[in-house]
Amino acid sequence: MSQNKLHVKTGDTVVVITGKDKGKKGRILAAFPKTNRVLVEGVNMVKKHTKPNPTNPQGGIVTKEAAIHASNVMIVDPKSDEPTRIGYKVLENGKKVRYAKKSGEVIDK
Repeated sequence: MSQNKLHVKTGDTVVVITGKDKGKKGRILAAFPKTNRVLVEGVNMVKKHTKPNPTNPQGGIVTKEAAIHASNVMIVDPKSDEPTRIGYKVLENGKKVRYAKKSGEVIDK
């Protein structure tokens, strides 16, 4: 069984390009390659009803992020701070890195 490859990783800064949260920027909190989805900070907020439990003795309604499809986010170019596509290249030392197509800036350090 092969894993899907996502163009983004946990910790990347991305901008949402479609949907109700279009234009919002945030950091990726978690990536789920099997389902092709990502959890972005402050995006796709949903209300979840919780029973009282040890961490939340009161219970009630909690607002938290829900996953969105990875195709709906674009990585932010570190140089120009705009959404950009990603390319892959191998450096002289043999390390494969991601780079921003817009500026050519290497994203992976």
